[in-house]
Amino acid sequence: MTSCVENETNVTFEFDVKEILDLIMEQVLLVEGCPYEAQVNLLLTDNAGIHAFNRQYRQVDSPTDVLSFPMIDFEKEADFSIVEEREADYFDPDSGELLLGDIIISVDKVAEQALKYGHSKKREFAFLVAHSMYHLCGYDHMTKEEAHLMEKKQEKVLSALGITRFT
Repeated sequence: MTSCVENETNVTFEFDVKEILDLIMEQVLLVEGCPYEAQVNLLLTDNAGIHAFNRQYRQVDSPTDVLSFPMIDFEKEADFSIVEEREADYFDPDSGELLLGDIIISVDKVAEQALKYGHSKKREFAFLVAHSMYHLCGYDHMTKEEAHLMEKKQEKVLSALGITRFT
């Protein structure tokens, strides 16, 4: 499993961002039964930076907390069998790892939402990573049912890692 973190801000957290990313990535892939080693890239930016990405890629003219850019065109959530048909498209030729995708998180939103919801920045960051990891595994929240399923899965992963609203 490989992750790459790039921080284009001067913000640092009291926790190891890469360590949290790796823990959540590993737990989500375990729960979802991913049979491959995988890669994820994470970019930390500010509200202005994520606003620009949101406008460019989603045509939404406002900042958001997290953006997910999955590399796999899942037909069914977390059905990793699809990648075997197009190995050249989905695997890093050097490492052999599955290319899951990219995550962009606004450090400003991490701080704002941690304060708003009354929990730590670590918990908020972990929640956003878990949320995005499920998007990278083909989940979405366009309907009430989909949203409920994603919320349950996110909370299960965070609870398993001991990252609760009070940590």
